[in-house]
Amino acid sequence: MNCIIVDDEPIARQGMVNLIHTVPELEIKGAFKNTVEAQLFLSDNVVDLIFLDIELPGMNGLDFARSLPQQALVIFTTAYAQYALGSYEVDAVDYLVKPIREERFRKAVDKALQYHAFLMDTYKKSEYDSVAEECIFIRADRKLHKVLFRDILYLEGMKDYVVLYLQSGTKLVTAMNLKTALSKLPSLLFKRTSKSFAVNLGQVTAVSNHIVFVNDMELPLGVMFKEEFLAEYLNSNR
Repeated sequence: MNCIIVDDEPIARQGMVNLIHTVPELEIKGAFKNTVEAQLFLSDNVVDLIFLDIELPGMNGLDFARSLPQQALVIFTTAYAQYALGSYEVDAVDYLVKPIREERFRKAVDKALQYHAFLMDTYKKSEYDSVAEECIFIRADRKLHKVLFRDILYLEGMKDYVVLYLQSGTKLVTAMNLKTALSKLPSLLFKRTSKSFAVNLGQVTAVSNHIVFVNDMELPLGVMFKEEFLAEYLNSNR
């Protein structure tokens, strides 16, 4: 998880850098002495976590936190305990009072890591569900069929034709090769398992060493496609 520091005190910034270096899950992207510098950086960069002082020149930390995108998590770092209530009003992950002890710092970071994992999981699932509701139009049997992505179980390539196997039990045969068919489908959902087959990740019920199961169907999992498929399959189920 990447992070930045916003603090007008050089010694405090260095102390925070030292603490962050004790946590392998964190990567420092920058340390800034005021919110103007931080805003300039954030205009071109996405940041997961901000260690933010409250008493800053210009815009204070509380107001700056209110301007941040929702996915940016904030841990306040300040010498003044009276600001704690204000930190909860802007949904800060935690509030650290200087001087910051390493064990207290680690507790705050662990909470941020958990929040970040939850946010990422929610984002992936909402993105998947949104794409799954979209559709493709397939020419088959002299008709133009509207097919929702989520209704496609898997595809089988047969030379210059592709067979789409649907949840309803219907099979649609259309004149295109598998590579062309996949170019019309979202890579978030559909992955190749072998030279002749591709599957909807949301329909996979199990995976073994050489087989991908879609309900009672067994699709081959080729050596050339195995590593990439398994990585995407595991990622889609986190």
